[in-house]
Amino acid sequence: MTRKIEVTDYRPEWESMFKEEAKKIKKILGKNCIGIYHIGSTSVKNMASKPIIDIMPVVKDLSLVDAHNKEFESLGYECRGEFGIPGRRFYAKGGDNRTHHIHIFEQSNQTDIQRHIAVRDYLNSHPDTAAEYAALKKKLATEFPFDNDGYCNGKEKYMKSLEEKALHWQEKQNRLSMGIALGLCFGVAIGTSFDTLYNNTGIGMIFGAAIGLMFGMVFGSMDKTDRSRQK
Repeated sequence: MTRKIEVTDYRPEWESMFKEEAKKIKKILGKNCIGIYHIGSTSVKNMASKPIIDIMPVVKDLSLVDAHNKEFESLGYECRGEFGIPGRRFYAKGGDNRTHHIHIFEQSNQTDIQRHIAVRDYLNSHPDTAAEYAALKKKLATEFPFDNDGYCNGKEKYMKSLEEKALHWQEKQNRLSMGIALGLCFGVAIGTSFDTLYNNTGIGMIFGAAIGLMFGMVFGSMDKTDRSRQK
C-alpha cells in the first residue's frame, strides 16, 4: 500500500507528542545525547503540516547510535541508516500511517543541525512565510496524493530558497545578540567609571546600555559584505 500524503491544519498536541517521544529517545541514547529538537513543520505554531513529528537528537558520537537499533525498533521505528543524507541516522515510525521521524546528527555536523533549527525559527518568526509554505504543501498534497517524489520535488526549489533566507536571518539574529551583549558589557564598564568619577553608577549604566543597544542593532543589520568593507 502506498502511503497517502496529507497536510492538515495545525494541532496543538504536536508539541506534547514531541516531548513524550523525546523522553523515550533520550533514555535510549543516554549520555551520548546532548540535545533533542523539535523540527519540521509540526514545530511551527499554527502552520499546516503533514501530521508527522520530526525529531532531531544531537549526539556526541554518531558511530554509537546503530547499537541502539533494536531499542528503536521496540518503539515501533524502522531503522533506515543515512537514508540519503550523509552523517545522519534516520528512523521512521508508523509505516503507512506515519507518525514520527527521527533525524540523528553528530554535534560536529553543524551544517545540517543549524539549517533545521534556522528554518524552524524563521518560520515561527515569519507567519506570512509559514502560511505561504503551508499553502504550497497543501497544493502539492492535492496534486501528488500518492507520489512522495512528486511532492518533494515540487517544494525543493522553495525549500532551498527558504533555507538560504533562514540561515541569513539566523546569522543576523546572532550578530544582533552578540552586539547587544558586547554593548551591555561596555555599559557596565561605563557605569563603573561614572561611579568612580561622579559617584553615579545609574547614569553610566543607562548611557552604556543605550550605546550597547545601538551598537547591537547596527552590527546586526550589517551583512558580511558590509563588515568586510570595514576591515
